[in-house]
Amino acid sequence: MDVNSDRQQQRAMEKSYEAISPFEFKNKLIELANDGQEKSAHALLNAGRGNPNWIAATPRDAFFQLGQFALMESRRVWKEGHLAGKPKKAGIAERMHQFMADRPDDLGISFLRQVVAYGTTKHGWKEEDWVFELVDGIVGDNYPVPDRMLHFVETVVHDYLMKAMCRGNASCGSFHLFAVEGATAAMCYIFDTLLKNHLLHRGDKVAIMVPIFPPYVEIPHLREYDFEVVEIVASGRASDGQHTWQYPDEELDKLADPAVKALFLVNPSNPPSVALAKSSMDRLVRIVRESNPGLIVVSDDVYGTFVDDYESLLVYLPENTIGVYSFSKYFGVTGWRLGVVAVHQNSRLDEALRNLPRDTVQELNQRYASLTQHPEEMLFIDRLVADSRQVALNHTAGLSTPQQVQMALFAIFDLVDDGGYRQQTKDICRRRMRLLYDGLGLPVPTLDHAASYYTEFDLADWARSKHGEDFTRFLQEHYEPVDILFRLAEKSSIVLLNGGGFHGPAWSIRVSLANLDDEAYTQIGHYLHETLLEYVSEWQEQKDRK
Repeated sequence: MDVNSDRQQQRAMEKSYEAISPFEFKNKLIELANDGQEKSAHALLNAGRGNPNWIAATPRDAFFQLGQFALMESRRVWKEGHLAGKPKKAGIAERMHQFMADRPDDLGISFLRQVVAYGTTKHGWKEEDWVFELVDGIVGDNYPVPDRMLHFVETVVHDYLMKAMCRGNASCGSFHLFAVEGATAAMCYIFDTLLKNHLLHRGDKVAIMVPIFPPYVEIPHLREYDFEVVEIVASGRASDGQHTWQYPDEELDKLADPAVKALFLVNPSNPPSVALAKSSMDRLVRIVRESNPGLIVVSDDVYGTFVDDYESLLVYLPENTIGVYSFSKYFGVTGWRLGVVAVHQNSRLDEALRNLPRDTVQELNQRYASLTQHPEEMLFIDRLVADSRQVALNHTAGLSTPQQVQMALFAIFDLVDDGGYRQQTKDICRRRMRLLYDGLGLPVPTLDHAASYYTEFDLADWARSKHGEDFTRFLQEHYEPVDILFRLAEKSSIVLLNGGGFHGPAWSIRVSLANLDDEAYTQIGHYLHETLLEYVSEWQEQKDRK
C-alpha cells in the first residue's frame, strides 16, 4: 500500500473526529484503548473524565445514619409488615438525641450531632423544626416545599456558598437559591428561562470565556438559540512564554460592547484549571459599570474549592451574576447530581424583567398566569423554577428532598470542618500534577490561582521550546492534533481528551488529575513522553533522508 495514501486516509479520519465533542470522541478512544489492552499488558488508564476517585465519607455516613433514624420514626407511626407511616414532628428532636446516644460515637454519629447543633446554635432554629425537615426530607414522602429549595437546607447551603465561593465576604449580600440536578441541568434551565423571558433573544451576541467545558459552547449554537458567539480567549503568556491561562485586557475589553448581552464562563477554567486573576475581576467590574451595565454573567464555579483563597464573580458582580455550583467534584458525588443556582436578591435580571416592553410583559403574564395573580411580580429565580417544569407542572418542581438533605450535610460538613478535608483534596490534585510532569521529564507549570484539577499540555509549545520551529512545522504538516491521542490509546491504553475540543489551543491535550490513582499519572507522563519522542525520531529520520 502507498504509505502517503495511507497517511492521508489516517489524517482525514483523525480530522473528522476534531469536529465532534471531545466527550463523544472519548468513546472511540476507549474502544481503541480496550483493543490495545487486550494486545498488551497495559491497564486502561482513562484520564478523560473529571469525576474524582475520592468521596467525602463522613457526611455520607451521617446521611445513612439519619436514614435509619427516619425509618424508625416512620415505623413508630405505623407498622404493618413492609408498610410504614409518615414521620411526625412532635418529640422528634428528643428521639433523635436518644438514637444518637444509643449508637457508637463514630464519625457519622458525631457529625450528625454537629448537624443538629449547627441549626440551633448558628441560626437559632427550633430543634424540632430542623430535625423534622431533615427526617421528612430524607424519607422523601412529600413534594419539595418550597419548590425552589427546602427552607433550612437553603440557608445552610447559602452559608456554604458564602464560605466556599466568597471567602465569607458578606458585603456581596444575599442570594436566592434553586437546588437542581447538577451544574449542567442548571445551565439548561438558565438558557431556557433567559430566552423565554426575553432577557436574551435568538441571534443575540453572547460572550464565552474559552477554553471551556464544550457544552457551554455547543448549546448557544443550537437552532433555538443560534447566538452570535464572541470568544474571550485565555491567551495570556508569562514573560518566559508559558501559558498563564489568563485573559489579556484586549480580550476582556470585548465585553464593553453593549451588544454583548451575556457572558458565560467556568471559573476556575476547564481544562486549564486556573481561576480568574483579581486584576481581571477588577477590569470586568469596571467594564460592566462603565460600558455594559446590563451584562448577564453566568459563572460555573464547580472547581472553586481547589483554589487557595478563591473568590467568585458573585463577590465582584453580584447583581449581574447568576452563580452555578455543583457539589460533584469536591465531595465526589457526580452520581448524586447535586447543584444549585444562585441569583442575587437585588438582581439586574429582576430589574430587566420590570423594564420589559408592555406587550412583552402581557405575553409573559399569560405564560405564568396559572401560578399567581400577579405574574409580573415574579422574580427571575421563580420563573426559572417554573420553566424547569414547563410552568404547568410547577407544583411538582424542585430537586428530590433526599438529594437536598445530602446536599445540606455536605454543606455543613465543610462549614464545621477545620479545613483538613479541603486541604486533602487540594493535595491529591497537586501531588498528581507533580507525578505527571515528573513522568514527562518536565517541570511542573507554575501557575497563579491554579486548581490543578486538570492540566492542559500544549504539544505545540513543547515542540517549539524543545526542538524549534522546524520540528513544530513538521508536526503540524504531517499530523492532525488528535494523532497523539490515537497513539496513546492504541499503544498504551491511555485515554486523554483534545484541548481543541474545549476551544483551547489546537495542539493541546487535557489530563484529568482527579480520577485515577497516583501511580497512574507517573505512567501517563512516561508513556506521553515516549510518544512525543516518536515524533522527534520521525522528524530526525526525515531530515537524515534529505
